[in-house]
Amino acid sequence: MLEIADRLRPWFEDGRDFAVATVVGVDGSAPRGPGAALAVDRDAAVVGSVSGGCVEAEVYELCEQVLRDGRTVRRRFGYSDEDAFAAGLTCGGVIDILVAPVRPAEPVFRAAVDAAVRREAVALVRVVRGPEDLLGRALAVHADGTYEGGLGGRAELDRTAAAEARALLDAGRTTTVDIAEDGSHCPGGLTLLVEAGVAPPRMVVFGAVDFASALVSAGAFLGYHVTVCDARPVFTTPERFPDADQVVVDWPHRYLRSITTDARTVLCVLTHDTKFDVPLLETALRLPAAYIGAMGSRRTHEERNRRLRESGLTEEELARLHSPIGLDLGARTPEETALSIAAEIVAVRRGGTGAPLTGSRTPIHHDTEADRP
Repeated sequence: MLEIADRLRPWFEDGRDFAVATVVGVDGSAPRGPGAALAVDRDAAVVGSVSGGCVEAEVYELCEQVLRDGRTVRRRFGYSDEDAFAAGLTCGGVIDILVAPVRPAEPVFRAAVDAAVRREAVALVRVVRGPEDLLGRALAVHADGTYEGGLGGRAELDRTAAAEARALLDAGRTTTVDIAEDGSHCPGGLTLLVEAGVAPPRMVVFGAVDFASALVSAGAFLGYHVTVCDARPVFTTPERFPDADQVVVDWPHRYLRSITTDARTVLCVLTHDTKFDVPLLETALRLPAAYIGAMGSRRTHEERNRRLRESGLTEEELARLHSPIGLDLGARTPEETALSIAAEIVAVRRGGTGAPLTGSRTPIHHDTEADRP
């Protein structure tokens, strides 16, 4: 639900009742993971997606039914061998969908959506398996541990759920948690879906060059908060990088030392100038980051690595560097190069190989820690 918060906010402001369908479980290959959502209001307006099209029509009808009777339902969708026309996932997987009514007056959902729209850290916790009277009950848990809502009048259950949600929020993970109805950690009683709504991951592009402009656009398209940094003010202007969230004039290594990076941060070094690259990469390769890439020819890469070794970096630290940056797409233009870099970032983040799927037996959807938001 949090992934479509921006589009649901106007519905709350207009006082519209709606039903929201959420992926709460996946078995095998499926187009969307837990937390993917589709919402339908009383005027039949639709936002979001739960399957990329495979079962949207039947889920839409379920939402209409839930709006009529006000009851939360859980339904499983999978590939149907018996009936080729039945709603199913042609990719062969199975997904569980929870469809629940949402009233704008309910403070728990409004609190979660408002926080997500403000880009504040918030976790939405819902009962997705358990007694019928608890199904769909929700908590909105904030980064400081405070929460709104309740899972059924049991204070200990709410406290345990909030603690679990806060830990997952710190990690930026959306997943399910099994706990008992009394709030103990004995599995089997309830399954909770914890949707972690965190600030967008950061992409920092160093080097105000033409290739950077295209990469900034690609990064914004992928949902990153994008910063461009270069020490040359004549090139480093918002006019040259309209898709950037931030444009910074500073020495790259000095700016990098002034910010906080984490396991989702992407650092792209496009300066290919030794006086910028070496001190910058010396800093970057010792910081937490999901991806660190540097532009340059193979000769530039070898020379840069020699200088980085002389500066004291270990082979393990150097192994984190993706250089020459990007996948081999035969790219030449800035836009093609940006696509090459963006493709490598996605492959690293999702655990992909970068190989063509045609003729390959590798999974299409990779279930790794990196695959979680």
